[in-house]
Amino acid sequence: MSDAALRTDGTLDAQPKMGVRNLHNFIYCPRLFYYQWVENIFQENADTVAGSHAHRNVDQPSRLDEEKVKELGNAIPEGARLRSLRLESERLGLVGVVDIVEGGERGAEIVDYKKGSARRDEHDERIAKEPDAVQVAAHALLLRDHGVNVAGASIFYAEDKRRVPVELTEELLAKTQKAIADAKAVAATGKCPPPLINDSRCLYCSAYPICLPNESHWWAQAGVSAPQIKAAPRPENDDSEVLVVQTAGAHVGQRAHEIVVTVKEEVVRKLPAEQVRAVYLYGAVQVSTQAMQTFLEHGIDVAYFSPAGRFLGLARGLPASGVDARLGQYRLFGEPGIRLTLAREVIRAKVHNQRVMLMRNGDVPDRVVTRLAELRDATAEAKDLTALLGIEGTAAAVYFEQFNSMLKAADSWKFEFMGRNRHPPRDPINSLLSLGYSMLAKELAGVCHTVGLDPFLGFMHQPRYGRPALSLDLMEEFRPLIADSVAISLVNRGEVDLSDFIRGAAGTFLNDQGRRAFWEAYFRRMDTEVSHPQFGYTMTYRRMLEVQARQLWRFVRGEAGAYHGFTTR
Repeated sequence: MSDAALRTDGTLDAQPKMGVRNLHNFIYCPRLFYYQWVENIFQENADTVAGSHAHRNVDQPSRLDEEKVKELGNAIPEGARLRSLRLESERLGLVGVVDIVEGGERGAEIVDYKKGSARRDEHDERIAKEPDAVQVAAHALLLRDHGVNVAGASIFYAEDKRRVPVELTEELLAKTQKAIADAKAVAATGKCPPPLINDSRCLYCSAYPICLPNESHWWAQAGVSAPQIKAAPRPENDDSEVLVVQTAGAHVGQRAHEIVVTVKEEVVRKLPAEQVRAVYLYGAVQVSTQAMQTFLEHGIDVAYFSPAGRFLGLARGLPASGVDARLGQYRLFGEPGIRLTLAREVIRAKVHNQRVMLMRNGDVPDRVVTRLAELRDATAEAKDLTALLGIEGTAAAVYFEQFNSMLKAADSWKFEFMGRNRHPPRDPINSLLSLGYSMLAKELAGVCHTVGLDPFLGFMHQPRYGRPALSLDLMEEFRPLIADSVAISLVNRGEVDLSDFIRGAAGTFLNDQGRRAFWEAYFRRMDTEVSHPQFGYTMTYRRMLEVQARQLWRFVRGEAGAYHGFTTR
């Protein structure tokens, strides 16, 4: 949603009509309203799915003939029932769908369907919740604007299996009209309202994994002691799968609600579309138009890789929002001081995590551990990006000099890791590292799109055509913990050997068998749970990437005082 739309004559329209559901959100939480109406950010959860299920009987449009609908302004015949009646009003600036309108002896009766149960008053009587009461009052105002005499309203709560009456008093109607004006005023400010703090409503909110209320409050109050949050905010689809297709000539299609993978017309994999988080296509794999439309509509990323594993690009639907964040990103990333501050924190976190990896998995002299600690702390004193990148390069040299100490099975390979090389990688270890870094860049390019950031404008890596600079910036702190860890795990577990690689003048790359082992290790690592350094809860690395990106998203929007890199112990 934008606050104004450009007409063909160059003038501006006023705000579009607001949905009655958005008004319900505003009463529940202004921040939720802003996310859903202004920024068009919506996250399904169990409650929203259950709510849709509760509406299944009323979401069938009325079968009454058009003439009776046209007569709506005159009267609704007694005993008649209109279902899912869409109404809008220029005067109110409101549009909504009334679940049921019943004709009665005294006039029309509104019935709204809600999941859950009613609230109880001090006498233990069931009464409508405030957002629900305002919503039916808004429907009453819409009907009255169409000349319909509204005699009463009620809400059917699915959990209670009963109707709860709502008295359409002048006080409630006036409150509803004021709420409409207040909501539109909040939208017009262009500023997201602050989060609720330690509020029970957050626990039931579908936007909780996006809003991150307690975390957002702490990010905004940089320097204040971080709260200990009991549970990590997880999206509802956190357990969905990544579909990897790497057989040349394979075809990804759709049959009904299932995604089907075939090779030479033989079905090799099928799974429900709602169970797919992302699709990775490796080499010459075809996708049907029907399947691609489903992926775009449901926000399922389709990532393309070369046969050698190089990340080529990403197909995804239009971003839900991000104009304000991108404007802030373009403005702030043009300021050398801001770029340096962000880069210092990212490199500090990266060097810290490299040090932790060596301490956990290697056998290194104390002087190496001390040296990396010195380099980590020196990032705070870097005067410019050139000096900072010099520190980062020195730390990388120290780290990769000791990398072999983390490869416990290196002797059985008959070769050693002689240092980092790339473009192309010339040995198996570098091949694993390069593929891991390519995967991380892909992951974070998608995450940047999701949260509303431009993945091509970074604060540290220079922008080039086709280079997701911001993704490369954000992945720095995760390189050792994810990509390096995957390479080390594959070697130390004996999950790959020399037969899994193709070596030639063009470089060293995994073959099909080696890639399967890599995917298993990579997804295993991404699904590993790790503690958040500030908030104490645990979440998967995949989810942590998004939390870090959302923190940066808040920073460029002016909602966070600083950016805090991810570190582990």
